Amino acid sequence: MELFAVIMAGGVGARFWPKSRERYPKQLLKIFDDHTLIQATIKRLEGIVNNDRILIVTNKLHKEEIIKQLPQINPENIIEEPFGRNTAACIGLASIIIEKKSKDAVSIILPADHVIKEKEIFQETIKKAAEFANKSKGLVTIGIPPTRPETGYGYIQIDDRSIEDSIFKVYTFAEKPNFSTAVRFIESGDFMWNSGMFIWRVDTILDEFKLYMPDLSHGLHKLKSFLDTPEFEKELLTAYGQFRNISIDYGIMEKSKKVFLVKGIFSWSDVGSWEEVYQLSTKNNERNAIVGSTYTDMVSDSYIYSPDKFTAIIGLDNIIVINTDDALLICRRDQAQEVKKVVEHLKLKKFNNYL
Repeated sequence: MELFAVIMAGGVGARFWPKSRERYPKQLLKIFDDHTLIQATIKRLEGIVNNDRILIVTNKLHKEEIIKQLPQINPENIIEEPFGRNTAACIGLASIIIEKKSKDAVSIILPADHVIKEKEIFQETIKKAAEFANKSKGLVTIGIPPTRPETGYGYIQIDDRSIEDSIFKVYTFAEKPNFSTAVRFIESGDFMWNSGMFIWRVDTILDEFKLYMPDLSHGLHKLKSFLDTPEFEKELLTAYGQFRNISIDYGIMEKSKKVFLVKGIFSWSDVGSWEEVYQLSTKNNERNAIVGSTYTDMVSDSYIYSPDKFTAIIGLDNIIVINTDDALLICRRDQAQEVKKVVEHLKLKKFNNYL
């Protein structure tokens, strides 16, 4: 069994404005320590996937910075999409590239911007999922046992009778719920958080594309003959213009009859908002997480990021303050998911300097 990894690194991180910008989205930022999120993602694979079997799918805007941040990865393994077409196209493109290298490969699909602390448990989980995917020819996802009724994550319902230790058949996928539905999911005991991590044989996923997304499959089949040729970039642009903008969850996982889940018993976050950063950060006695030079009085339960300026806050609780050299964000913690609306506003007004 040859293990390959596909790192999906094309996101823009709109909920992390103003720190995250078009040229430096969250996966390229140092948020918690001296490693950027994408560097930490690659580091977690040390010992289970060789660097020459790691593919990173990104875009023209970020490719140069990724090459700079990951000198251990061959630049030829950093695949540039002509434009974003969501995760189904991204995974399909990576799959035909891997298939050419090894028809029996097992692919590990990982987003570039997750935070996972227990590396050893993570690796054991990935190896277990890969072994099961290889022998069962199933589509395997990693599900995280929920610790709270989170409305920012999707959920996966499983058959509570395990097939093997911590491996379960998947019943349904559920979109991000409202709070009362999330509470019901937690109380039922058979819903896991959808981590967005997948493991499967490359021939299995290509067969599923053929079955459930024949248009994409046809386009990928045409692209195969242009791999490693001067015409590939032009043909890729044509193909992407015809691909539907659809996620792997909608396109395959919700339709397939062979989806399984391995429980990931490790701390995990997709760091989808500044609220997630607050939850993961070290707090002081007032339950504030602070980066930079600040003065606070009668402030509690807040995240304050101001590394380059002195910031003073008085008499406010449960807030997020992100103070960069050219922009300031202030919002309630429970509204952190709405930060993307600022980015939409900036695009509408063509305030490109702030994007």
